[in-house]
Amino acid sequence: MIVPYLLRFLLLCLASFFLVHLALGLIAWFAARTAIGLALRMRPQTGARLLLAVRLFPAGFALLVVALICAPSYFWLEPKGTPEPIGLAFLSAAALGAAGWGLSVGRAILAAARSVRHIRRFRRAGRETRLPGEASPVWVIEDPAPRVMLAGLIRPQVVISRKVIAALSSEQLAAVLRHERAHGRSRDNLKRLLVLLAPGILPFIRGFGALERGWAKITEWAADDRAAAGDSQRSLTLAAALVRVARLGAVPSHPPLVTSLMADGMDLETRVDRLLAATSVATPQSGRAGILPGSFAIVLGGLLVAAMVHPATLSAAHEFLETLIR
Repeated sequence: MIVPYLLRFLLLCLASFFLVHLALGLIAWFAARTAIGLALRMRPQTGARLLLAVRLFPAGFALLVVALICAPSYFWLEPKGTPEPIGLAFLSAAALGAAGWGLSVGRAILAAARSVRHIRRFRRAGRETRLPGEASPVWVIEDPAPRVMLAGLIRPQVVISRKVIAALSSEQLAAVLRHERAHGRSRDNLKRLLVLLAPGILPFIRGFGALERGWAKITEWAADDRAAAGDSQRSLTLAAALVRVARLGAVPSHPPLVTSLMADGMDLETRVDRLLAATSVATPQSGRAGILPGSFAIVLGGLLVAAMVHPATLSAAHEFLETLIR
């Protein structure tokens, strides 16, 4: 089968991404248990960053390889206007790459649409209110369910049902609001979107469930710790608030891009135990917690840039791509 120059380039990018992502995805899948165990021994904020980095690394690195090596080598060394047949294996890899991206982008769009619908419904059912002692307003809704959550991506806002406000003391209410705003400062809803956008190992087989569940759990621990700020009294207050909200009734499921205080009841007992054990509550971390993964990404990016500008590397890459196409 012979295809035009630019279409061949698009297929080449999809096939290259699929193969690199598959290899790195399998490595991440095998390393998931080790990474989760390591993250559980770290401070929650650092552990959450580690698991997120492991989850996003296959897609991020594969995109860099395509953008910095495959694309330049193709445009530099592939002659235009020269017909060239392509093989079935190459077409299959490109189709799998397209399917993986199509499913992940579709999943993210559906999640964003669900979140927008929920936010609009909450705004129709409530109003923006500035609670006593709080600098930022919250959306208070009339809802029989005990809802406390952070909704929105760019400028997320706390949404809370009046039922919860009536059940909590002023100190407990302040604690749960600090918890949700900690999610906002960490941009956790935006990170959820990135996780949804990152393709699975294979179409219809994500393969990263353990990493995603571990990351979701540790982000709740990190928000608990930031809300407590190393203060044992704040820890006890937040623990009491979690128990009291749990006793108000079942928490309805929320869209993937909305962060709930109770996280659908997940890991509640462990969270309360951590907060009651005052010595296990870490103080808020500085930005230095992200130096290691950030430095790792910079080094990898620098290596790729160096490879991109080296003619021998691009020539070798082009030879490999020619073999792949056939």
